[in-house]
Order: sequence, then structure tokens, then C-alpha cells
Amino acid sequence: MARIRHYETMFIVKPTLTAEEIQAQIELVKSNIEKNGGEIAATNDMGSRELAYEIQKNKRGYYYLVYFTAPTEAIIELERNYRINENILRFIFIKHENKTEIARWTAEVAEASKKAAPATQASAE
Repeated sequence: MARIRHYETMFIVKPTLTAEEIQAQIELVKSNIEKNGGEIAATNDMGSRELAYEIQKNKRGYYYLVYFTAPTEAIIELERNYRINENILRFIFIKHENKTEIARWTAEVAEASKKAAPATQASAE
């Protein structure tokens, strides 16, 4: 049985895509996490931002952060999917192992959930 660990991943989507295409890329990443045995705890849509340096002739990018738990083997497949996807400029996985890191991860999930709750309520109204 694979050990379930706490992770966060941030990825940058090309800014040349339309809003619908960006959302489709985000949903693709989320479904890949769930297909590989992961469970999404929270997300943080950071929006379009200026990059520190040009990546593939892009000066801006759309940032998205996902907090999730998954078996260790799932990360290999998720990385492979990121590398194949031409619409993702950069990505990073951060693994939280010890108790202090997991406590910080839990606090960040709670904070991201609070930020997402008002946005969800506003869209419902």
C-alpha cells in the first residue's frame, strides 16, 4: 500500500489562452490529480501575474495553486502530464513530510478555503 503524503503544486498557464481554455487546463490538472488517487484539499486561483523573466516569449502567466494528498507514485505520473502539456509554462511540487510542515500545510489549506468561500458565495448570488 502506498503512503499518502501532503503536497502542494503550483503551475503557470500560458496567458495567450482564453478564460475558458485556462479553466479547462485547471480542470485537467485537477482531474489528473484525482485520477491518480489524489484528493484535493483546497485551491488558490492567483490569477494573471507578471513573470520575473520571460518564459517561451511570455511576459505574463496565469498562476494556480492546488493543495492535495496523494500516494507517492502519483507524483511521477502528474509530472509526466505537466511536461506533456504545452499550455503549462512552469510547475513545482512541494512535499510536506514532518509534523511542522504538515501543520503549515493544514493552515494554508484553511486559509485558501476561507478565500474560496467568499468567492463561491458571490458567484451564487
